[in-house]
Amino acid sequence: MSTISRDTNEQTPLQARLNKLTSAIGKVGLVVAFLVLVVLLVRYFTGNTKDANGNTEFNGSKTKVNDIINSVVGIVAAAVTIVVVAIPEGLPLAVTLTLAYSMKRMMADQAMVRKLSACETMGSATTICTDKTGTLTLNEMTVTKFWLGQDCIEGRGSSTSIAANVLELLCQGIALNTTGSVYKCTSGSEFELSGSPTEKAILSWGFLELNMDMAVLKENCMVLHVEAFNSEKKRSGVLMKRKFDNTVHVHWKGAAEMVLAMCSHYYDCSGNMKVLGDSERMRFDQIIQGMAANSLRCISFAHKKISEAEHAAGEDDQKLSETCLALLGMVGLKDPCRPGVKKAVEDCQLAGVSVKMITGDNIFTARAIATECGILRPNQDIGNEAVIEGVKFRNYTPEERIERVEKICVMARSSPLDKLLMVQCLKQKGHVVAVTGDGTNDAPALKEADIGLSMGIQGTEVAKESSDIVILDDNFASVTTVLCWGRCVYNNIQKFIQFQLTVNVAALVINFVAVVSAGEVPLTTVQLLWVNLIMDTLGALALATEKPTKELMTKLPVGRTEPLITNIMWRNLLAQALYQIAVLLALQFRGESILGVNQSVNNTLIFNTFVLCQVFNEFNARKLEKKDVFEGILRNRLFVGIIGITIVLQVVMVEFLKKFAGTERLSWGQWGVCVGIASVSWPIGWVFKCIPVPEKPFCSYLKWQNLKCGCK
Repeated sequence: MSTISRDTNEQTPLQARLNKLTSAIGKVGLVVAFLVLVVLLVRYFTGNTKDANGNTEFNGSKTKVNDIINSVVGIVAAAVTIVVVAIPEGLPLAVTLTLAYSMKRMMADQAMVRKLSACETMGSATTICTDKTGTLTLNEMTVTKFWLGQDCIEGRGSSTSIAANVLELLCQGIALNTTGSVYKCTSGSEFELSGSPTEKAILSWGFLELNMDMAVLKENCMVLHVEAFNSEKKRSGVLMKRKFDNTVHVHWKGAAEMVLAMCSHYYDCSGNMKVLGDSERMRFDQIIQGMAANSLRCISFAHKKISEAEHAAGEDDQKLSETCLALLGMVGLKDPCRPGVKKAVEDCQLAGVSVKMITGDNIFTARAIATECGILRPNQDIGNEAVIEGVKFRNYTPEERIERVEKICVMARSSPLDKLLMVQCLKQKGHVVAVTGDGTNDAPALKEADIGLSMGIQGTEVAKESSDIVILDDNFASVTTVLCWGRCVYNNIQKFIQFQLTVNVAALVINFVAVVSAGEVPLTTVQLLWVNLIMDTLGALALATEKPTKELMTKLPVGRTEPLITNIMWRNLLAQALYQIAVLLALQFRGESILGVNQSVNNTLIFNTFVLCQVFNEFNARKLEKKDVFEGILRNRLFVGIIGITIVLQVVMVEFLKKFAGTERLSWGQWGVCVGIASVSWPIGWVFKCIPVPEKPFCSYLKWQNLKCGCK
């Protein structure tokens, strides 16, 4: 198992992007801080800096050592503060907050998140490999057709149309060759079934249509050996002895075409055994294909009476005979598609996410169900390998699998190994893969996938332990909901990054230009740390709790290689950062003369304007593309509350914490100037969002996918 399980230390696509981003920002911050440190030290030791009284701070040997130490410490503190402001230490907080918030809300949408990172990984998903039974369908099997020989027997009381000897053998095969159980209800006339949906459907048919008495059959027959259902052979068998005549019989039940291949004879409606020739075999193949084309799962029953010599020869290994069987009949089981599953599949496809169905059913049933669910177009040509059997895919060379995996929309008669191979091939092609599974054998594929989605109702404990998210209602529509929440997580993180980088760029440029030109940092250490608190902690809280919108499912998948910062984000943040830089530098160098204030008040105006710019820009960050930044704002009470808290705290900083924050009290007119300058960021954001830019590089994931994939 260790050779096929995914490394738990493997980075998610978003983690890899964030690590690159934080590393790049940190390096830029260190470079700017180092340059600021060098410039300030050079200006200080060359006598180009003055103290509060206008005197030169450094006069060579005349300057006291303590004064030199204090000045150098202050310079180093300013440089360190720039590093603190530049490094996005609030990014992990924003990621954790949005993941935790989304995880809580997803529980209400029938998705239990076991690993936080799975939320954001789902936002990058490009392919979903889904089971059929119980996920796309209701997993409520019922027998709707029964073929005895080449005649279809339908309707109530079908047992009267079946020859007595065939009916007896059918009842034995149903009652003894099963993993299901029957429990009598207290009323006596009712019964309750347990087991897989297929087993329950066949047992129910046996009771209701064939008048089968399971207790009597088990009393009259002795089970000698059982061969359990095998996911590769797609059949199960039982060796039994009838107590009243001591004859030994073998019964097989399983996938119609596989059981048919073991048969050399068949029973007709009259109960006569006939030779299964080529023409008869072809007719049975047509019957199987016809049922499959009507979305029916086709199960065959076969029987063979074992001679004493055969039984004696096989007693040592108890191997069940697999040749020269007689076909007893075939049933067609209907498992209707879930309501809304076609709409959910269409939503995924419109979002650029390829949906692939992997099932154990035969190729005709799989194709019919996939067409009904919208995974395949009606009459889609099989020649393009959109539909394939697992054994064929398994027998491809590794190079052929890599080349053809994207064209496959449906894999029929698949084994757990086939699902694992498909996931591995898709990941090698650069896809971010989500996989649904419910069985113990699905565990390797669930671990290998970027996002493993297990089923909460039909799923085994092994499957749930191997998964990242548990779909509580086993519904594909819930998988689509998880996809939407994943994109919301990714989008919220992008909003916070845009907001934070705007502050970073503006703060770094303003401080650097001011240091180089004037030899002083316009914002004090306390002021910079307060700005850092706003853009990190409070900004993360405000932007990390936005809810999903319909627009998210109209976007293309980001995949594994698309940049975290898109062209749209660059457009928005550069527009706001350049405006803030221009305004604040104008206040830095001309503010005193333009506004008629002293230097201390001017510095407070710079600080206040800078903070209010971030408050107004936080509204712009709510929508990366849409111009109406106020849409749905009242539904996010946390955002409104944080904006209010930020403004109140800023008033306290400016008006009441003069000594601590290094500020001066401002008049109403000066407050109006600060608010007026900051509010211009709204029309600037609106204007620049009218400028079209390519959202992704020209070689985007979806273009590449559409060229290669034959899916809808």
